[in-house]
Amino acid sequence: MRIAVAGGTGVVGSHVVEAVRADGHDPVVLSRGTGVDLTTGAGLDAALDRVDAVIDTANVSTLSADAATRFFETATGNLVAAAARARVPHVVLLSIVGIDRMPYDYYAGKLAQERVVEAAPVPWTILRATQFHEFAGQLFDRAKVGPLHVAPRARVQPVAAREVGAHLARLAAGAPQGRAADLAGPREERLDGMVKAYARRTGHDGWIPSVSLPGAQMKGMRAGLALPGDGAVLGVQTFAQWLAEIG
Repeated sequence: MRIAVAGGTGVVGSHVVEAVRADGHDPVVLSRGTGVDLTTGAGLDAALDRVDAVIDTANVSTLSADAATRFFETATGNLVAAAARARVPHVVLLSIVGIDRMPYDYYAGKLAQERVVEAAPVPWTILRATQFHEFAGQLFDRAKVGPLHVAPRARVQPVAAREVGAHLARLAAGAPQGRAADLAGPREERLDGMVKAYARRTGHDGWIPSVSLPGAQMKGMRAGLALPGDGAVLGVQTFAQWLAEIG
């Protein structure tokens, strides 16, 4: 099979490409580096020629609901329209657990993206996954008050990005499912504890206070709204095991 991967150079997308190849299929990376621009649609028609499935892991770095919604409606809209023109029989979208319970900020954009796929004239599968182990490092870098790093409080059940990539590759090679079972890590973790453990592992020995960040989305995460429900598929690698592999 030829499987196209939008965002194929990203945190998850790179693992998808590896998994597609390991499963004996031919990955086609959709990125600006390969001549494809999802926001304009440039290069999509040529890239999707003779493709059997498309996996959308493309992302945008923003906390704005409006900016996220504009990006995902445009980029994924262009992708599914091109897939329909190429008669691609299956589109798979990576989404996030809990976005319907916390439709705020960036999550509002992901929810809008799901609606684009659900309305597409192409058979589809949507996989909602929990936060990745890498989320701890991202927050360590971004969550600051002046020079002080802070550790946001939240309940999470992080999953290995490598396992998400492999799961997406398997879904794309199979029949469209609509909403697939959620994918989560093997156990619940405290997000502030993850951030502090990441900081220690990467050599930071300064004080990192735990804080309850404002906003409806973070309040929802503290309440457990980002945790998987019954019937979720659980990954294997724990955050501690992932942490032991890095740096």
